[in-house]
Amino acid sequence: MARRMAFLALCAVLLGAAAAGLALASDPFEGAKPATARFHDVDKAIAAGWSFELPDTTGNTCIAEPGVGGMGVHMVNTSLLDDTIDPDEPEALVYEKRPDGSLKLGALEYVIFQADWNGAEAPELFGQPFAFIPSPNRFGLPAFYALHAWLWKPNPSGTLATWNPRVTCN
Repeated sequence: MARRMAFLALCAVLLGAAAAGLALASDPFEGAKPATARFHDVDKAIAAGWSFELPDTTGNTCIAEPGVGGMGVHMVNTSLLDDTIDPDEPEALVYEKRPDGSLKLGALEYVIFQADWNGAEAPELFGQPFAFIPSPNRFGLPAFYALHAWLWKPNPSGTLATWNPRVTCN
């Protein structure tokens, strides 16, 4: 009987520890989602400073890569382009262009110019290192680091993948 009670007590402790671990494990995007949810309304995003539609060097503002997927339209808040990375304040909001021309929020993009980054390694957010985009690049920008987070449009390539095969610019 004492062994059974000890076993049950041990099970209770282990289950309690497991439950506590689950409670402590949180969504890595828990700050970014509520901080950007209001920007499903493009007018609210523009009013809050995400007003520059980043074109590529050909003038296209809807960014896609044939055979790989798309990103969409990048609305950039240029006041956030500095030497910091804040998960709740992405430098760009990425919108999918709908057939009727309207925009739907699909992803957040975090950007830091190489010249502003002081780390020896690429910056990292949500457990993922940023991609390095050298210069020259399709945007005509100085070298930078970037990370997409597809929080608002499912991406079969992964939440933190650069390209989303479900996004097109047609």
